[in-house]
Amino acid sequence: MKTKTIILIFSILSPFLLKAQQTDTVENWSLTDCIDYALEQNIQVRQSILTNLSNQVNKEQAEANMLPSASASVGQNFSWSNVTNTTTGESEFTGTNSTSYSVNSNITLYSGSKLKNLIKQAELDMQAGIYNSETIKESVTLSILNAYLQLLYTDEQVKNAGRQIESTTEQLNLARERLNLGIISQSDYLQVKSQLASEKLSLANANSNFAIARVSLMQLMELPVNDDFSVIGPELAESVNQNISPVAADVYSIALAIKPEIKNAEYTKESAALDKKIAEAGYYPTLSASAGLGTGYSNLSEAGYFSQLNDQISPSVGLSLSIPIFQKKQVKSNITLAEISYQNAQLQEIDTQNQLRKEIEQVCVDVVSAQSEYEASLEQYNSTLESYNLAEEKFKNGLINSVDFLYERTNYIVAESELLQSKYNLIFNYKILDFYTGNPITL
Repeated sequence: MKTKTIILIFSILSPFLLKAQQTDTVENWSLTDCIDYALEQNIQVRQSILTNLSNQVNKEQAEANMLPSASASVGQNFSWSNVTNTTTGESEFTGTNSTSYSVNSNITLYSGSKLKNLIKQAELDMQAGIYNSETIKESVTLSILNAYLQLLYTDEQVKNAGRQIESTTEQLNLARERLNLGIISQSDYLQVKSQLASEKLSLANANSNFAIARVSLMQLMELPVNDDFSVIGPELAESVNQNISPVAADVYSIALAIKPEIKNAEYTKESAALDKKIAEAGYYPTLSASAGLGTGYSNLSEAGYFSQLNDQISPSVGLSLSIPIFQKKQVKSNITLAEISYQNAQLQEIDTQNQLRKEIEQVCVDVVSAQSEYEASLEQYNSTLESYNLAEEKFKNGLINSVDFLYERTNYIVAESELLQSKYNLIFNYKILDFYTGNPITL
């Protein structure tokens, strides 16, 4: 019991120790670092661990209920009364004292298999709790993945906006020189200047989105917001498209065998099935055996203390049979409620399976769609980049005006933004597919 208490205390305090250690040492966080830290700090995860410890205690108690009970008692009694002295014939107020000792034991021999079924149910509840804890951990993992990718996405938006400002600043300087030489009009110059101001606003918005995404990730991790927090971006291939065509039925078959929410629903249903057997035990008699040993001492006896204890030893053995006759429909009601509970558990299992199937069907469609969108965005980006480079060269040589050039530049900026968004959307959908097929969530 002492060991379990130490383990329980350590399991509660260790996240705070880990938090202090990681906060001081980790500067650049990888996705794995963020997930591990979040799982240690998340309140729901830690509460589920405590629930699992409670289930373990309940299981051990259910097993202990099969054992015989034992108890010992000691009694000391004092009493006073008027007693007539046979010699003098006078009434005297005298006191007496007596001492009693007893040891008793009791064990249930038969209870309609109620105790055995309670043990099985406690084991099932413990397993269900473990898988429920895993389900919570997976939910936290997906939340961290989404927030992590969102932070990487907004970080690239900031970098792209910065590069755009650098490029437009150079073009504005060129436009100023050409304006001074009288090559372009004041209107053309002001349009380039307006474009730079617009891009500075885009950079401000990108920085704001980045700050929000950064805070969101730290809050999901239960990490106090600090300015030193940064994440490690993955080294992605030039093209992230894997060109896969996931089959929903195949992915669903894999997920049914490994997902903890499915296991949790199965064990919960099996536990509910035992409720009926436990309730039916109320129709059966309960047979118990008892044994005891008692002795005592009284000052009214002329024998010595230890002689009385030895002479008055009285062992006892007995059987007790409790037969239910009329219980005001309590047992029948319990059985009916147990049947309803089991049917509800069956429906919950079906609903969990259906929900999993729908999620997998959706992610398979999302993967295929995200691949198509990425390829379309990549093609559009390459096309607009080529067109923009040509327009930039013409603008530098004075062959096109600022309106035509800024039109091409706007198309390029939009295409770059759409490509960036489609890239991270595709990565996220790939990771979700890995999640349902049991692959580790890493970048």
